[in-house]
Amino acid sequence: MVSDRNGYQSKNVCVIGAGPSGLVAARELRKEGHNAVVLEQNHDVGGQWLYEPDVPSEDFLAGGIVSPPPDLSSTNFVQVHSSIYASLRLTSPREIMGYSDFPFIVKKGRDTRRFPGHRELYLYLRDFCDAFGIWPVIRFRTRVEYVGTVVDDGEAAGKDPRWVVRSRDGKAEKKAIEEVYDAVVVATGHYSHPRIPFIQGMDAWQGKQMHSHIYRVPQPFRNEVVVVVGSSLSGQDISMELVDVAREVYLSAKSTEAISHGLSKVISKHSNLHLRPQVQLLGKDGKVVFEDGSWVTADTIVYCTGYSYSFPFLDTKGIVAIDDDRVGPLYEHTFPPSLAPSLSFIGIPRKLIGFPFFESQAKWIAQVLAGKRSLPTWNEMMQSVEEFYNSRDAAGIPKHNTHDIANFEYCDRYGDYVGFPHLEEWRKELCLSTLRKADADLETYRESMEGDEELLMEALQSPHFTQLGPQEFTLEAYGFTLRDHNLPRLHNDL
Repeated sequence: MVSDRNGYQSKNVCVIGAGPSGLVAARELRKEGHNAVVLEQNHDVGGQWLYEPDVPSEDFLAGGIVSPPPDLSSTNFVQVHSSIYASLRLTSPREIMGYSDFPFIVKKGRDTRRFPGHRELYLYLRDFCDAFGIWPVIRFRTRVEYVGTVVDDGEAAGKDPRWVVRSRDGKAEKKAIEEVYDAVVVATGHYSHPRIPFIQGMDAWQGKQMHSHIYRVPQPFRNEVVVVVGSSLSGQDISMELVDVAREVYLSAKSTEAISHGLSKVISKHSNLHLRPQVQLLGKDGKVVFEDGSWVTADTIVYCTGYSYSFPFLDTKGIVAIDDDRVGPLYEHTFPPSLAPSLSFIGIPRKLIGFPFFESQAKWIAQVLAGKRSLPTWNEMMQSVEEFYNSRDAAGIPKHNTHDIANFEYCDRYGDYVGFPHLEEWRKELCLSTLRKADADLETYRESMEGDEELLMEALQSPHFTQLGPQEFTLEAYGFTLRDHNLPRLHNDL
């Protein structure tokens, strides 16, 4: 660690993960004069957006797991980081995504749809690395095995702890190396450790059980009877894809009364897609029994039941813990008060517009480490965490949804910590418009621009897009020409 003439500090910082949050962390840390190193277990950037077609084919419960919930930490199942399936498309339009100074623009020769496939976002992240020179600081095929504090005189003197990071090259025969850093930023994402429900009889059920984490294509399920457990985004997508190849698909939802109008429309269109309540038990004879007493003999169960936070490499001596998917205590989902600012997390919150929020987190961390900004006292941070927990409890929000934000105002307040601009109104409105359209028609919402034309034109002519200078195909790529009073007109062929 060194200090410049202004008293700002330059630190050696380890960033774990080269996905969207890790890459912007590296950019912001370097911008503040820190020496950043990104450790990435895969061969390329992208994190969740780096598609991995080759996944374990075996039944992850083949060993006869009986303890609820199943512990998958020692299986190959969790060695696959990405949960992306081949057909996945973004659920948000590209114009609301992207970092504040690097819009997610349409590029010639690539996927030009507003809701492109997953590969387009992966390519965007590669473009980001090119634009900001991030490649040299990333070590690929490097798996982090251990992160813990260094016990030395510095801690005793009340200074921020330093961190020992043990990592290993992807080749198993390589020896692990240990390095000491002034700070660690954990940016490993939250869609890689499957959350599996415990269902009576699941350990002895004779069919195949898998989590959507390793679902890639529908062909292996041809002519099968498939039960999909969970009716959120992945459950909907996978069910809609399976109806074209499977004999029967049974979608099991927590509440059959609370499903969206869009999902109801899909179910009504397909004679082999059936809605069922939660699964009550699994029989040895292949039966799947639902809570309403109905049952079906199935070939495969696909659990689309979400993900849990997991940091198996991190040793904080119990200071940071995961309790039913509540990671904490974390001040503003970012800093553990007892270890801040030398340990921080990016990307914990869910249900928000991710890229701008990750960027605001990265800026705050980088500036706090540099000494440009300061955190509240330990007591103040802990009080803030406790008040947040109490507010969630009072609202009846389950503990495992602690980090589900779904609140634009919170994102804006968070940005105020570091002077990060508030989300533009057009960005918020386009996000809400997409949610409304998906609720109305799940199959076609990605193709519809109806009602969004004015907002989209406002977005494309805003500083977020025009900061790059003239883009000869930005407006045209969205199908816009200009006519009377600069109102947008869509080309008929889009």
